[in-house]
Amino acid sequence: MTDMMRWFLLAVLLVHGLIHLMGFAKAFGFAELTQLTQPISKPMGVVWLLAAFAMLALVLTPPRAFWIVGLVAVTLSQIVISSSWSDAKFGTIANVIVLVAVVYSFVSQGPISARAAFANDARALLVPGAAQVVTEADLQSLPPPVQQYLRVTGSVGQPRIFNFRATWKGRIRGSATDPWMTFTAQQLNTYGPMPARLFLMDAVMKGLPVDVFHRFVAEAATYQARVLSVVTVVDGKGPEMNRSETVTLFNDLCLFAPSVLLDRSIRWEPLDAKTARGIFTRGAETVSAELHFDEKGELVDFISDDRFGASPDGKSFTRMRWSTPVRDYRTFGERRVPVFGETKWHDPAGTYTYGEFELQHIAFNVAE
Repeated sequence: MTDMMRWFLLAVLLVHGLIHLMGFAKAFGFAELTQLTQPISKPMGVVWLLAAFAMLALVLTPPRAFWIVGLVAVTLSQIVISSSWSDAKFGTIANVIVLVAVVYSFVSQGPISARAAFANDARALLVPGAAQVVTEADLQSLPPPVQQYLRVTGSVGQPRIFNFRATWKGRIRGSATDPWMTFTAQQLNTYGPMPARLFLMDAVMKGLPVDVFHRFVAEAATYQARVLSVVTVVDGKGPEMNRSETVTLFNDLCLFAPSVLLDRSIRWEPLDAKTARGIFTRGAETVSAELHFDEKGELVDFISDDRFGASPDGKSFTRMRWSTPVRDYRTFGERRVPVFGETKWHDPAGTYTYGEFELQHIAFNVAE
């Protein structure tokens, strides 16, 4: 829901809730209200009060519970409006507005939503784990710039990462000429025998909310975008999507879980003092990328030729060079990660940035 929609709904809830207090006041004789010409019994006055409380409670109700509380509020409200129809019938208009918000809340936050799918997958993926501590001896098989990278990111002396949760904000666009869409996002990556990635984005396109859900669990990767949480505008899947998401998962691993670079699923080719090539295998997919490091030993770019750009509807794919320059490393707990990054397509017509990501928070080896 956009900010304008939220403010409009907030105004409706406050005014509608306060008007319901008038029915309670008339029933118990607290005020003479000429607007309400029909008598209201005390039992019905209590229902007016409950309807007022339910409407006002919606102002503070968390999004995931809004549809439940909202359905109760609309039901109570319409009951009392029907009981005083000649006086209160126009309150039905407000109830219709609230009901639309309730329906949207159900499809965007309820059990059939992308958020519910994210939460269900997260519960299944988050299993108790223990990890060995990374030592200097573990680094000896890595190219020198990768060794130094694990040192500067605080990986040495810490347990290996087996999952992380992160939250983001930023902006994204479909092509070099498309308008930018702002977004917030939540992410969960796990690193077991079959690494997994969940990335749920709340974006705004042409003033309308859009859910974007990247899911890579087991062998299949999917990518769906839904306007108003209902209308599917992108439905990406298939071999190209599997390969592309393998590159993305490898990218996440390098940037936010560097201790996993010790895993046997990755082979290394030293290139020079500041560059190394990593070859990552996940299931049936094997992808590679060049990792570029700066003088401080921080990873500053990741470049791969194994990713595919999707068409606007997610039905066709074009192989293109993909890179993710990053900067502004910060410490979270004992570990340092970049907090700002870009995603770039190196199109034959010219390189352009299609995503800007700002890390808000990250936690490692979480239980829930």
